[in-house]
Amino acid sequence: MKAYSLDLRQKILDTYLQGGISQRQLAKRFCVTLSFIEKLLKQYRETGSIAPKIRTEQTPPKLNSEQFNILKEIVEANNDATLSEIRSILAEKTGVIIGISTVDRMLQKMEISLKKIQILQ
Repeated sequence: MKAYSLDLRQKILDTYLQGGISQRQLAKRFCVTLSFIEKLLKQYRETGSIAPKIRTEQTPPKLNSEQFNILKEIVEANNDATLSEIRSILAEKTGVIIGISTVDRMLQKMEISLKKIQILQ
């Protein structure tokens, strides 16, 4: 989700500092959540800044390079397997259990797309 603009943050802060309005009313007036108002005001009190926080650390990948290579081998050997089947085989071979959506993201990273199987009747 994209961060709220600095302009909106400044308008919220200015309105709050003028007084006479609760945090709930602020949230309602500016169509944001109460928790956003609370976090914004807390950040302003603690740091003096209302700028969006910058994420410094990325979430580490679920699979290391060895496990990633095993996933490649699984896909090459079972090119008609479903995401769920690939996930199960990966868990058997590596002991690492990942979600189906993670398998899908890993395949996208490998630039492999799943083909749709048409069933003829």
